[in-house]
Amino acid sequence: MAASASSSAPVLHGVAPLRAGQGYSFYLRRLHSLFGIVPVGAFLFEHILISNSTTISGPHAYERQVSFLANLPLVFFLELFGIWLPIAFHALYGFYIWYRGDGNSIAYPWTGNWMYTAQRWTGGIAFAYILWHTYTMRFAGVDLHDNPWASFGKVQHEVFQTPLFLFYVVGLIAASWHFAYGIWLFAAKWGIVSGDKAQKRFLALCLAFFFVLTAAGLASLTALRSRPQQPFKPGSAGNSQLTESR
Repeated sequence: MAASASSSAPVLHGVAPLRAGQGYSFYLRRLHSLFGIVPVGAFLFEHILISNSTTISGPHAYERQVSFLANLPLVFFLELFGIWLPIAFHALYGFYIWYRGDGNSIAYPWTGNWMYTAQRWTGGIAFAYILWHTYTMRFAGVDLHDNPWASFGKVQHEVFQTPLFLFYVVGLIAASWHFAYGIWLFAAKWGIVSGDKAQKRFLALCLAFFFVLTAAGLASLTALRSRPQQPFKPGSAGNSQLTESR
């Protein structure tokens, strides 16, 4: 009878709840969270607030910044292990977490739930934006590492096209939100900020940081669109003037 009862018991599908500190998933999630801050978050901070902001000072300032980054020692390995592999892991494992999770923002329309949902969607948008931006800037046409003089004009060429400009704006906002709110999630998950009042205050600070990132990015895009088109192809008129003025 016991054997018959056990054989007819329903089979439960899915994964058993993970207890804290057990299994590979715990460590992979911690690594995913850490990579979202360092180095991925640090890369976004530098890219938006430092490198891109030099466009406000004009083509020559942006050219100097691109040249500086391109000539860092062991730049290939810095990019591979400090940017591309961490971004790939953070993005792909983030998609896996998203796929395995259950969206419940409609059933439980709390502010925190909607913000968490926005974190997932902005991560997907930011990933698509980074892939496109990397492909067009590094692998399509002029390589900016070898030709930093073309950097301002090459970005301008895309920004002057309204559909791509809007894509840049959406990608910028998505990346800024994902990073800023990700800082709050990281601090809460790792126990750095605990308690309701402290977390609310830190959330307000992270939201302010989101607006700072977005404003800086929009200012850079505005600076690119407000100046005459600069050359970005070999043999273009004006290449020699840009090179000589450095």
